[in-house]
Amino acid sequence: MTARELYLAREKRINDAISLQRPDRVPVVPLVTHYYATRVAGISNKDAMSLHEERFKILRELTLQMNWDAALTPGALISAKSWEILGITQFKWPGGELDDNAPFQFIGTEIMKGEEYDAFLADPDGFTLYKILPRISTVFAPLGQIPLPPAHWLLNTYNLSLILPAVASIPPIMKLLERLIQAGQESASYKALEKQYLAEMEGLGYPAPYGGVTITAFDWVADFLRGMQGALTDMIRDPERLLAAIELLVPASIQNGIISAKQSGNLRVFIPLHFGSAGFMSNKQYARFYWPSLKKLMLALIEAGLTPIPLFEGDYTPRLEFLTELPKGKVAGHFDMVDRKRAKETVGDIMCFWGNVSASLLVSGTPAQVKEDVKELIDLFGDRGGLIIDGPGGVPDEARPENVAAMVEATFEYGSY
Repeated sequence: MTARELYLAREKRINDAISLQRPDRVPVVPLVTHYYATRVAGISNKDAMSLHEERFKILRELTLQMNWDAALTPGALISAKSWEILGITQFKWPGGELDDNAPFQFIGTEIMKGEEYDAFLADPDGFTLYKILPRISTVFAPLGQIPLPPAHWLLNTYNLSLILPAVASIPPIMKLLERLIQAGQESASYKALEKQYLAEMEGLGYPAPYGGVTITAFDWVADFLRGMQGALTDMIRDPERLLAAIELLVPASIQNGIISAKQSGNLRVFIPLHFGSAGFMSNKQYARFYWPSLKKLMLALIEAGLTPIPLFEGDYTPRLEFLTELPKGKVAGHFDMVDRKRAKETVGDIMCFWGNVSASLLVSGTPAQVKEDVKELIDLFGDRGGLIIDGPGGVPDEARPENVAAMVEATFEYGSY
């Protein structure tokens, strides 16, 4: 087969599985990889986030070696230099505040106070510009210190000619603009390499697992505004304002997925879910605060001709009944932890099951144990299609190469129809 024929065959194999059709073989596709490939290649986590050409070369070589049904996605890690230039405060990264071989960390602090809900809801754009950005980026600190006119003042041509240049001439603002240009240059350089890598992998016959990325509205609030503690506490102490903020962010959540997918040319949309699993909230709370906006997001993506790929992080066994409300064959549910038999009984005829080879086996088990785990998944879900093999959320950073190879070998061995 030519590279183009291989590309089309792999793309069809993935799409057949997602649409609950029986492909020629169960696909094996890592959804997300962070540092696994570079760690195996002997590259530090710091270099993985700075030596982009080297990293893309490593991703290419490992994809070819493993012969996965999709290329390793580069989108899981971005340039740490961009975070450094912008003075981002919600991330720590290797080579910055962290050891060179530590993974990057998201700092989920309370960025918006509970008493600021009303100000955010009244003017989300202005609040974000003058309150949120200065709190999450040192570069934007001047926006919280310098009184600026409302944006609509600039529709007056005289004001545009006089006020905007005057504001831009203020030294802290000039420094802000300079740093934005630096960040833009770094982003353009990285994106060019990423585009080149994806085009090269397509030319070799490997599609990307997804193109678009978004998060659901509850997680938007919990990750970037209130923090985990604040959002979960608000479910009890301030439920109406929390719900209002979630509803406000639903359109942005939807458009983020649509725009990023259309720009990439890949119609699959990755949705990492951070707070919907068991342990964070009860089913009653999930039904009120989490599921409605997540369901709206996925249905809107489907309506736009896209395929949602929610990554159900944590134990999603108690949530399976909610997923029965989704249309058949339109969603690829990537599961981290779940009762497999209950998932088969509940959503086996509704959505593709993606995952969930044990992380502990991939990291500390034997190849034989990994193969047995893969066989169990194929025996359970592979009878009619609707299965894609992967780790719990991709390939763990610490996975043993022989166990990752065993996952692929077992899929080829047991997964043919």
